[in-house]
Amino acid sequence: MNTSVHLGKSDPLPVNSHSETTQDVLVTDSLNSSVELNQSMINSAKEDKVTRRRRRRRRSNVRLIDIVTPPSSPSYVKKLPSHLLRHLSSLKPNEALAFAKRDVENATLDSDNDPELYAPLFRNISTFKRQVLSYEWMEWMLKVYIYQEGERPIFHEPHLIGIYSSEGWFLKLMEENRQFVSKDPEKAHLFYLPYSARQLQMALYVPNSHNLRPLSIFLRDYVNMLAAKYPFWNRTHGSDHFLVACHDWGPYTLILHDELARNTIKALCNADASERIFIAGKDVSLPETTIRNPKRPLRNVGGKRVSQRPILAFYAGHMHGRVRPILLKHWGDKDDDMRIYGPLPNRVSRVMSYPEHMKSSKYCLCPMGFEVNSPRIVEAIYYECVPVIIADNFVPPFSEVLNWDAFSVTVAEKDIPKLKEILLSIPLRQYLIMQTNVKMLQKHFIWNARPIRYDLFHMILHSIWSSRLNQIQMPHIS
Repeated sequence: MNTSVHLGKSDPLPVNSHSETTQDVLVTDSLNSSVELNQSMINSAKEDKVTRRRRRRRRSNVRLIDIVTPPSSPSYVKKLPSHLLRHLSSLKPNEALAFAKRDVENATLDSDNDPELYAPLFRNISTFKRQVLSYEWMEWMLKVYIYQEGERPIFHEPHLIGIYSSEGWFLKLMEENRQFVSKDPEKAHLFYLPYSARQLQMALYVPNSHNLRPLSIFLRDYVNMLAAKYPFWNRTHGSDHFLVACHDWGPYTLILHDELARNTIKALCNADASERIFIAGKDVSLPETTIRNPKRPLRNVGGKRVSQRPILAFYAGHMHGRVRPILLKHWGDKDDDMRIYGPLPNRVSRVMSYPEHMKSSKYCLCPMGFEVNSPRIVEAIYYECVPVIIADNFVPPFSEVLNWDAFSVTVAEKDIPKLKEILLSIPLRQYLIMQTNVKMLQKHFIWNARPIRYDLFHMILHSIWSSRLNQIQMPHIS
């Protein structure tokens, strides 16, 4: 087990400007004469002017209402009979989950598409359709109970800056949420352990001790306290509980409590399938996002057009871990097409900054550091640069639904000497498709101060919801 902490810095990440569209309904009336048509046009113009004034007056109020009002029920659920929805609302949590699971599994492929999702990003059309339906059921049904136990700063105090900020942003947005959070644990489908692995490390780890046991003991005792105080943990042995931890040590601090490590749904940045703590198919690979300024969490999302990307591949960063020194050894200062550096030299950054390098590159290299995860994957997506993942045993975020081959390249660690050959062998047409897909993917990896559909907060929550659905045992019908 590698216990080194990497606290390297990354460049500021951008924010996406999200625009919402509404569908206009066009009603065409048949008129019997040109006089009636002209009069109708005059009346319509007057009505439009009045309507526009009313809309302008209401805009500020609508914005304020949206802050506290959950989104309307999804279109599929709206079509269900009202008596069925009332019945579902009366069911116990596991019974409601069983209904949702069966409905998702039996989804027909001719159901309506969701215009907010881009089908080529998903594994196949069946996965895409089920993703739409599962997401809608989550929006309508899911309730999460957040334990109030635990003192700051380890609990209830999100760490919102740095490369481990994903866990903090999820904690912040979850605790502020009114749609999914329930104050009644008997109505909850999921139970959230609201701690920060980063805050845990800062509060309890003794520098240079290489001893994680105090952190593990702390979490073990916390879970034992909850299990003694409430019936909810013992009822499922923790399988309907979840945690969100982005620090590299997140998985290792769980090992002193067997049920916490084995049963809980774990959203981890360190999604290493080889260590047998992260369980692919049950646990959630958490995207690692670097935040410099919590008030402006992301900036300048977007990149340059393909014709303005003269650099074949780019990497700059610290040289820790087993992969990065090999990358630098084979490609550092050896090829103008391959801009591979350690920390970006001043002589280079004065001419072109780190973000500009990414925006000017076709491929952005994302080698693992001490652990398999890297914030450069999300950076590349923000800057519309095709990510090249070099980390054996890494499970990419949302890989249960996303087809990472559609917008990224995975290179085995042993193939680093052939890196340029591999990238040049990708046909231009395929690269253009991947780069377009990266742009379409951005919305799913963005933190919004007020979460919107299918953004990063909702994608993480949906992955946790899907894992919970998968646990539900369906009764056999003969």
